[in-house]
Amino acid sequence: MASMSPPIHDLRQHDETATHFYLDVRCLICRFLGFIFGTETFGNHQQQQFPRKPENMERQSSFSRDLGHAAAETYLITRLTFTLLRYLGVGYRWYTRLVALACYALLLMPGFLQVAYCYFFSSQVRRSIVYGDQPRNRLDLYLPINTNGPKPVVVFVTGGAWIIGYKAWGSLLGLQLAERDIIVACVDYRNFPQGTISDMVKDVSQGVSFVCNLIDRFGGDPNRIYLMGQSAGAHISACVLLEQAIKESRGESTTWSVSQIKAYFGLSGGYNLFNLVDHFHNRGLYRSIFLSIMEGEGSFEQFSPEVRIKDPRNREAASLLPPIKLFHGTSDYSIPSDARLECVLT
Repeated sequence: MASMSPPIHDLRQHDETATHFYLDVRCLICRFLGFIFGTETFGNHQQQQFPRKPENMERQSSFSRDLGHAAAETYLITRLTFTLLRYLGVGYRWYTRLVALACYALLLMPGFLQVAYCYFFSSQVRRSIVYGDQPRNRLDLYLPINTNGPKPVVVFVTGGAWIIGYKAWGSLLGLQLAERDIIVACVDYRNFPQGTISDMVKDVSQGVSFVCNLIDRFGGDPNRIYLMGQSAGAHISACVLLEQAIKESRGESTTWSVSQIKAYFGLSGGYNLFNLVDHFHNRGLYRSIFLSIMEGEGSFEQFSPEVRIKDPRNREAASLLPPIKLFHGTSDYSIPSDARLECVLT
């Protein structure tokens, strides 16, 4: 029987890579400890001591010495980073993508800074209004300058893979719509691991309730409220809308009504968890996190609006839903376009 063990030269190459990586890490740790304790030691060998230079010569060369030291440490850390990535199996394709992403972010930085300045200093933005008792139960309001008459309202739920969602991600949309006499409420909600999908749905529902009941205090028209979500926010807001319709069809007591929502807009959302988990089948780590976020496969049906709406028991709830418009780019690979809701909701 042929042996299944790897060739000897491959094992040697792997051992050499691991050895070099270990020595580099050991060297960096020794340098760091030497910097902290004031002893530039490397392993068990101490640097050779030389006669002290005159004080004026030390001051003249201090800047160049510090600069050279910083450059050497930067080079070492960079080399260690690439060694670690290579050791973990990350190829050069990811390196080029990382560089491209950094360049792209650098080009967008002027626009981001302008939006950030408006977000923190504009009088049109009311930040972090409390709508519930949880730490992330906050929302931002973007108010038009013109205060003549009640304004239409958009409740926007931002995306972020259910992990990094934040209300400030909607600042550009909020500022743009506020210039067009539309009030925008960007709702924040608990992210994983602070909460799971049921917590996110509960938070967003509370945020929508706050807007429906109190937006008139900020110049909004409670009879012209539109719900919008993007990516993970589209999925969460769709769950909120359908869950509210089901409660109303069963005669349960609620703090807001689906009839107050004039339309729903879903941007690049995924509404069928069974399809999404198949899409993540080759992403082992994120697939495990995704299952934790969605509280296991046993909850997929409950948090899959596309599946729930096809249940004959929810036919009356479907009749209560407002007009629904879905938008999705065909080149979207994070959530494929075929994961969007079919015409059963339109």
